Amino acid sequence: MLWPASSRRFDQSAAMSGTTVHPARLASDRLVVAGRQPQPGYAQLDARTNERADKPRPAQRPEQLPADKQHGAGERPKDAGGKPPPSLRERLREHWLLATVAACVLLIAAIGGLAYWLAIRNFESTDDAYVAARSFSIAPKVGGYVTEVPVSDNQHVKAGDLLVRIDDRDYKIALDQAQAQVAVAEANIGNVQAQIDSQHQQVDQAKAQVDQAEAQLKFAEQEESRAKDLVDKGAGTVQREQQTHSDLLGQQANTARTKAALVAAELGVKTLEAQLASARASLQQAQAQLDQARLNLQYTQLTAAQSGRVVKLSGAVGTFATSGQSLMMFVPDEVWVVANYKETQLRDMRPGQQVELRIDAYPGRKLTGRVDSVQPGSGTAFSLLPAENATGNFVKVVQRVPVKIVIDDWPADLPIGPGMSVVPWVRVR
Repeated sequence: MLWPASSRRFDQSAAMSGTTVHPARLASDRLVVAGRQPQPGYAQLDARTNERADKPRPAQRPEQLPADKQHGAGERPKDAGGKPPPSLRERLREHWLLATVAACVLLIAAIGGLAYWLAIRNFESTDDAYVAARSFSIAPKVGGYVTEVPVSDNQHVKAGDLLVRIDDRDYKIALDQAQAQVAVAEANIGNVQAQIDSQHQQVDQAKAQVDQAEAQLKFAEQEESRAKDLVDKGAGTVQREQQTHSDLLGQQANTARTKAALVAAELGVKTLEAQLASARASLQQAQAQLDQARLNLQYTQLTAAQSGRVVKLSGAVGTFATSGQSLMMFVPDEVWVVANYKETQLRDMRPGQQVELRIDAYPGRKLTGRVDSVQPGSGTAFSLLPAENATGNFVKVVQRVPVKIVIDDWPADLPIGPGMSVVPWVRVR
């Protein structure tokens, strides 16, 4: 709807004067100016509007006015005293000491950051590192009741110190039995050896009898030959010839018998020698059983094979320990650090490089060491289920490679064991 020009001039005059005109009154005035009669409701609304307009309004404070009305265009804001606030340059001139200190601090921070970057670029670090050791369990080789446990949890022991003692009475009895078996085997060997000596004498006797029989056989042959010659010449009797011939046959049989006795005696020696070998084997078996009984008796005492610490002690006096049952864990004194570096950090890493370490449990202590070796392969390559990158979709992941770090001198006053987290810094340049 278009309003007449007189109505528009009325609105402009009201706006320039700063008078607040109610919208309803403004609409009524527009209708009057336009030559139309307002509705009855407009008259009542106009009366209420005039009453509000006649009431005095509170004046606005300067701080409630917009900034463009408080000050002229292009003028700087002023404070309560009428002076403009100081600029940044004037503030710096006023607080020159504080500005100088701030500038020096920023300069020192920049120089320190640059120096730190130049120093740290020569090191490779990782938080995926821990203390490692070849820990193992202490278990008895023989079963029995535990009679003594002279160690306690986390105690440090030396090589040869007693850890656990098992009831050894049964094993002492077994040792005595093995010794008796050895004595029996030795006695058997002595008996067979005596029989062999006796058999050798019988062999010698048989040989002598053979020699005697052969001599008698030779004499019988000579007698038989002479008697035959006499008979042929008519000087001898046939009876004599027959007698000598019979004697010859008897001596031949006697010689054969003595030779057979000699062979039997020699075979008896071989039989006894076989028995001797069997007796000696029995002795060796008894000796082995004796050695085993001695070992079993020694196995009742579990000693430390090397110096280290006792952890997770589960054995107690009175418990029955079976063969192979774990009674405690043992951590040797020889420990090292395994740092799992990313494969992208191994470009300049070599064995023998110096290392600085800090243990998370003791952040105030710094240790030194050296790189001992780098594992020829990533950790996943030697895991129980290695990755098969030839199957399925492939997503390249940066692998980690274990690096063994040997410490120069572990602190004796700190309990350090496997699994503790370490942060190493390897100097690679």
